[in-house]
Amino acid sequence: MRSRRSPAIEAIRLDLRRLHEHWMELFFPRQRAAHSVLGKWRPSTRGGRIAYRFLGALGTLVVALLYPLVLVGFAARFHTRRIDRAAAGLGLAGVVSLTALVWGVLAAVARLQLSRGGFLAVAAAAAVATVAAALAVAFARIGGRGTTVVFAYPAATTALFLPPVVAALFSTTVGSVVLPGSTELAIGLLDGPLALVGVDGYLRENYTLEGAAYVGMWLAIAVPLGWLLGGVVTLADLVRPDDQ
Repeated sequence: MRSRRSPAIEAIRLDLRRLHEHWMELFFPRQRAAHSVLGKWRPSTRGGRIAYRFLGALGTLVVALLYPLVLVGFAARFHTRRIDRAAAGLGLAGVVSLTALVWGVLAAVARLQLSRGGFLAVAAAAAVATVAAALAVAFARIGGRGTTVVFAYPAATTALFLPPVVAALFSTTVGSVVLPGSTELAIGLLDGPLALVGVDGYLRENYTLEGAAYVGMWLAIAVPLGWLLGGVVTLADLVRPDDQ
């Protein structure tokens, strides 16, 4: 009796095949679903066949490394699509008003509990976050995957991260949660990816993580994080379009 694979296994197999086909199409024509007449392109020369097999084997390794990011992209796409639909329903004015209301409440709390300097810092961060949210919606509406990934996603992550970090500098309650976590993240980045590219020593010698440096750190994280988020969502769209 022939075993039947589960739908999840079949979906993964299809994802892997599509991802490998996209990889091969970077170097060779007509590598996706076979044409009903022409079929899938194959090289006719000996050298071409060797290159085809080598790149195919290399593509298997590339697919193995990329597929976890595809899975992250599926999850991120689910949530970003919901946010996109909510933003579309609210419109640009609605998004700006809602963002201003949320961070305005934070600023009002800061006015009651913090010093004048702390309140002004939180209010300024809230204003930047509101502008960033408006830019995220505007860039997403302009259209084009490149514009959305390069500008809209980083603007959205900036709007999310900036005000709480600024509030943490003036509020012991917020700071007890945000600042220790930020310090642990900074150590992890310095010991991990930043050490691999050789900039950890420079950062340790020239910067101290205190005060406004926390804000600079999260702004530096928000932009590449937005690019990463947009990248994995794009990868998910490439492997499995929304309608599938």
